[in-house]
Amino acid sequence: MEKEDLTLLILAGGMGSRYGGLKQIEPVGPNKEFIIDYSIYDAIKAGFNKVVFIIKKENYDIFKETIGKRVEDKIKTEYVFQELDNLPENYTVPEERQKPWGTAHAIGCASNIINEPFMIINADDFYGSDAYKKMSEFLKNTKDNNYCIAGYQINNTLTNNGEVKRGVCKIDENFYLKEIIESNVKEENGIITAKPLNGNPSFTLKEDVLVSMNMIGFTPSIFKYIKDNFPLFLEANKKDLSTCEYLIPDLLEKITDQKLVTTKVIMTSSKWEGITYKEDLKDVIDSINKRIESGEYPQKLWE
Repeated sequence: MEKEDLTLLILAGGMGSRYGGLKQIEPVGPNKEFIIDYSIYDAIKAGFNKVVFIIKKENYDIFKETIGKRVEDKIKTEYVFQELDNLPENYTVPEERQKPWGTAHAIGCASNIINEPFMIINADDFYGSDAYKKMSEFLKNTKDNNYCIAGYQINNTLTNNGEVKRGVCKIDENFYLKEIIESNVKEENGIITAKPLNGNPSFTLKEDVLVSMNMIGFTPSIFKYIKDNFPLFLEANKKDLSTCEYLIPDLLEKITDQKLVTTKVIMTSSKWEGITYKEDLKDVIDSINKRIESGEYPQKLWE
């Protein structure tokens, strides 16, 4: 492994049928670029030299034609399929199971093709160039069990059109992760409220509280933790195997509590953009156009 090798792992397995057959994301750039195009552009500039897309097998052809072909000559590109039957021995897929097994399972599906530090992102979130630069710098110098999360100020991640899911980070004085509280967050009348997904009582947040947007950096050691803990997860959720999800924030918190790894929360000044609601689309397009006008991005991204 070359120390400078860095992979961007894009979680796109949830992409269903909303973009003309693939249709998860809407074009936001002047030449029909998607948010995912800007993510890869920022990653390349920050030093990432491989991109791996985690997708459904049935979406491979259209994904490759729609997105892959635009970047394959710019960065080494690979594809991984997240399949329901990728399970530990002695486990089978429940007949009623429809949805993927979750983000930790998705990442584990890439274990055979990633041997270098890597970073995950969601396919349909815009993270901003500052976040890529800072995460890249950390990953180029990290050790085996030292991970990182891009920490966004909560007020830089909200939409005016409803609530959003965010991982509220509790950190120590050195910005190391202590806890992630997956929550639905919204702002009303200047008050930001987080409603934890685990059913715990809601709480209010200051606007500079750091949250995770699922931009998380790992070394390959994470694959062993994912593999070892998956049977434990399935056993703990054996009454709910039709709907439970093996999520990377939950696993990360568990192995952090066990002092197997450390996770540095790296504060970024970037502002999130995304299309959580259809009303968000215009705001994202306007933001991209302003970034082009300022020179942050070229008019034609992949010329």
